[in-house]
Amino acid sequence: MADTGVLETLLQRVEKVDDGVDSLAVATSLGVDHQVIVGAVKSLQALGDVISAELRSSKHWELTEEGTEIAEQGSHESRVFSCIPQEGLAQSELMKLPFGKIGFSKAMSSKWIRVDKAHEGGPRIFRTVESIDDQVREKLLLVQKGHSTQLEEKEKNELKKRKLLSEVTVKSYWITKGNSFSTTITKQETELTPEMIASGNWKEKKFKPYNFEAMGVAPDCGHLHPLMKVRTQFRQIFLEMGFTEMPTNNFIESSFWNFDSLFQPQQHPARDQHDTFFLSDPAHAHEFPQDYLERVKKVHSEGGYGSQGYKYDWKIEEAQKNILRTHTTAVSARMLYKLAQQKFTPVKYFSIDRVFRNETLDATHLAEFHQIEGVVADYGLTLGDLMGVLHQFFTKLGITKLRFKPAYNPYTEPSMEVFSYHEGLKKWVEVGNSGVFRPEMLLPMGLPEDVSVIAWGLSLERPTMIKYGINNIRELVGHKVNLQMVYDSPICRNPPTHF
Repeated sequence: MADTGVLETLLQRVEKVDDGVDSLAVATSLGVDHQVIVGAVKSLQALGDVISAELRSSKHWELTEEGTEIAEQGSHESRVFSCIPQEGLAQSELMKLPFGKIGFSKAMSSKWIRVDKAHEGGPRIFRTVESIDDQVREKLLLVQKGHSTQLEEKEKNELKKRKLLSEVTVKSYWITKGNSFSTTITKQETELTPEMIASGNWKEKKFKPYNFEAMGVAPDCGHLHPLMKVRTQFRQIFLEMGFTEMPTNNFIESSFWNFDSLFQPQQHPARDQHDTFFLSDPAHAHEFPQDYLERVKKVHSEGGYGSQGYKYDWKIEEAQKNILRTHTTAVSARMLYKLAQQKFTPVKYFSIDRVFRNETLDATHLAEFHQIEGVVADYGLTLGDLMGVLHQFFTKLGITKLRFKPAYNPYTEPSMEVFSYHEGLKKWVEVGNSGVFRPEMLLPMGLPEDVSVIAWGLSLERPTMIKYGINNIRELVGHKVNLQMVYDSPICRNPPTHF
């Protein structure tokens, strides 16, 4: 609320007149800024129908900064005239003065001065009249005193063109008495309290009326789930590194593409019901590329391509079983097979989508999670290339503490587990698996023998936990994330430059 003294003074001014007062005139008479009176008007309006205020607009002329200087010291041309002695002044000396160039031009136009270009010491300026009348200054002084109406429009526009005047629109309030006008200010209550009801003094109080048209308090805005934020960041990283996204819209996959095409034996523990969700309807898939299926069957049961295989009786019935895919590597297998059916060109693929495992829920495991997968196919790729790509990949995310550990995967050789240091848990946590796809997987597809494929996969959840310092997967999925901790994390305070 505005100062009580200003409020009371304004009310007293309104009381003395019948037709009202102008807020700008009140501000001028009190010697205060107009915005102070505007604030007082708003405060009185908030008290109810104490006053009535009508917003009005008016235009008037004001001196610019340069115009104010001329009103005080004279126009540029008059100052040029004043500084020229009877014996004249070298033009070069005059041009050194701050007002010399403009003043010289205007004084020449007014025929107050002349230039003797043939003077032996160079061009010299002399007066042509004994005295002058500085009309520019006189006009500006009229405007400064509030008598701009005494000037013609042509004169105002000429001064405006010289940037000595500016036309300003001023908004003010015409203030009149309201139906509840009073010179005494009574603070209105904004809340009916239990104490008022109990004592009965609410009857003597004045309450501020409710404004049902007012906007309510804006609700706290939502926020992106950390998983979705990191997913977007991962996708952007892949795209920046030149990868192409693979289609991952088939959650249901046959065991053939999910396991057999990856050279994973049918007796592998991962294919047990304790680890995989099997479908009851439709229970089996029937459409496979038959020639490719036969090559996969042969490499499993008999060997080939320099491998002795697993030496077991491979069964089509096992390969036909439909499951909820356990990894997006099944999608990678389909894409690599499709690549092998055409003239080979190096490719870089990635995918980010949901996979399903028949897991026991604990701090680091869920039955459903998101898998991130990257695949690079080119001639002569090595384990060193894989490590370099992984370092580049995780560094772009802001995770720099990496370790690699030898591991075993049925479809990669050599294989590595990827670990990152978790600042919250104060220990190294596995964040992914990687390796070079085996020839037993690639050659049956029809890929050239000198083509290598490096690949890595990780869950979206674990890097998110590491990045945001979340210690438990239930906190992540249940949205029980300390957002201040998230916002204050080093990654948020110093985001990678690629974001």
